[in-house]
Amino acid sequence: MFIMCMFAADKVGLPSSPPYLSIRSASNKTNAFIGGVSFASGGAGILDGTDKLFKQAIPLSKQIEYYSTVFTELVQQIGTVEAQKHFSKSLYALVIGSNDILGYFGGLGSNLHLKNTPQELTDSMALMLKGYLKQLYNLGARKFVMVGVGAIGCCPSQRNQNKTGACKEETNYWSNKFNQNVKSLLQEMKTELKDINYVLFDTYNVLLNFIQKPADYGFTEVKAACCGLGNLNANVPCLPIAQYCPKRTDHVFWDLYHPTEAAAKIFVDTIFDGSQQYVYPINLRKLIAL
Repeated sequence: MFIMCMFAADKVGLPSSPPYLSIRSASNKTNAFIGGVSFASGGAGILDGTDKLFKQAIPLSKQIEYYSTVFTELVQQIGTVEAQKHFSKSLYALVIGSNDILGYFGGLGSNLHLKNTPQELTDSMALMLKGYLKQLYNLGARKFVMVGVGAIGCCPSQRNQNKTGACKEETNYWSNKFNQNVKSLLQEMKTELKDINYVLFDTYNVLLNFIQKPADYGFTEVKAACCGLGNLNANVPCLPIAQYCPKRTDHVFWDLYHPTEAAAKIFVDTIFDGSQQYVYPINLRKLIAL
């Protein structure tokens, strides 16, 4: 998430947005807020309680609560009209959902699989997400950048659960199912709220392209993580004791869950200038111009 946002900021000539918690008490926080803020939290999910393993993530519900504080403070500082004008031009990027699904299918210590069927999980995720997007809309958001969930079943942690090292098809099926739900809810929101615009990035199929046609993208290793230990470098996370691959640009995955910088750069390039095959209904360059 951070690397993708960093690349995206570079493309439009902006610095990377600072984390909200690092600037909320700063004396110049109004200027910082106007320049952009990151509310992201590693391990967070759409549903509360996704991060059972490390218990450090800030869930999406809390992230939006923090954003609401920023909204209120900017309205107070620069006035309602100017604040609304600023918010309506701003981009609201959401890269979330993977941890909910990973937690369900094993790997993050979640007990979601004990409470829900996969269908119930993905339906709940979509319903909650739509509610959060409407909250953001009521707090001034008009331009959304929604990054879909990737082919999670192909990440090293999931392959490591298969004796053959193949992708876990069930995980991929429900990842794709959730993405379809997100596409539908965004279309519904556009019908209800005429003044919103959005980008939906098909991370799932772009990632599958890397895996199925690696040479076309400069990759040679699509299964193993660059950093880790054990089978596929997926038995142990990327810790100081871990082994590093000699050339990370050859790998699709950095660690047992996340893509490499090389993969993230292709994601961002596609979000900016890709066709409707992967970026729907418009790409980010066109969204910015609106």
